[in-house]
Amino acid sequence: MRNRPPNGNGPARAEAASRAGRPRSQGAESHSQAQRELLELTGIRVWTSSSPADSSDNAGSGGAPLGTRASRPRRGRDALAPGVSGESSASATERPPGAPKRQEGASQALPTAAAERPELAALRSKVAACTACPLHAGRRQTVFGVGNPNADWMFVGEGPGEEEDRRGEPFVGRAGKLLDAMLRAMGLDRTTVYIANIVKCRPPNNRNPSLEEATTCIPYLRRQIELVAPRLIVALGAVAAQRLLETARPVGAMRGQIHQLAQPACPVLVTYHPAYLLRSPGQKGKAWEDLQLAMREMEAMLRDRNVT
Repeated sequence: MRNRPPNGNGPARAEAASRAGRPRSQGAESHSQAQRELLELTGIRVWTSSSPADSSDNAGSGGAPLGTRASRPRRGRDALAPGVSGESSASATERPPGAPKRQEGASQALPTAAAERPELAALRSKVAACTACPLHAGRRQTVFGVGNPNADWMFVGEGPGEEEDRRGEPFVGRAGKLLDAMLRAMGLDRTTVYIANIVKCRPPNNRNPSLEEATTCIPYLRRQIELVAPRLIVALGAVAAQRLLETARPVGAMRGQIHQLAQPACPVLVTYHPAYLLRSPGQKGKAWEDLQLAMREMEAMLRDRNVT
């Protein structure tokens, strides 16, 4: 696990926190098309200024995403940071420190299992052969994880549904489409984050995994976290948050703050699961607030890294 800068009150952290918490005048912020798309999904009306002068102050508003691995060196191997589709011309030149300019025509293909590092590939094979809990009896296949194996961002859900079980990829149904919109609003996509679940096999009738099932399977997820080594985990929904943080608190009591995963050590932000947001669209505005907090936290960590 890499060394992370301490969460102290250094000048850069204070500057980032001050800037993140500074109120903005109405209409001062120019939203990217991706952000507008998510905000429309949440039912939030957006007033857009005709002046782009403040667009650089919008974390994750476009261009290369905050926290792509190219913005920090990896031990012993080259940085990997695919470009992000939907980059807006207004913010294309405003990038986090060290992030490369996106190349015209660069491939945006989703990383495949064949492209995984040997350690992740070995873990995938181990998961595919697992029969440690009763869920294995009803699966078509295991759903290991998908995305950039060097990602700074990791998104964790509860478990595969029917469509995920059929395709072998997490978050591919209606909830997956909403998650994709959330990622685009952050300046991210599936090539720049890593997505996984608490359990790797589909529970019957798409029910929540039991405590026993989650406890049996979560060592695989913890090993994924160790290997990907994200800077920030976004826990999607109660099951993911409660199992990761070993608590019984509801999502509403955990959101709006940064938690710490003890083993392996990593900050965790809790927000609502996309499937819940589809059932309760009135909560989408709160989810967007959570994602903005996550972007501010990532920006602060990157600023801290640059002054240490």
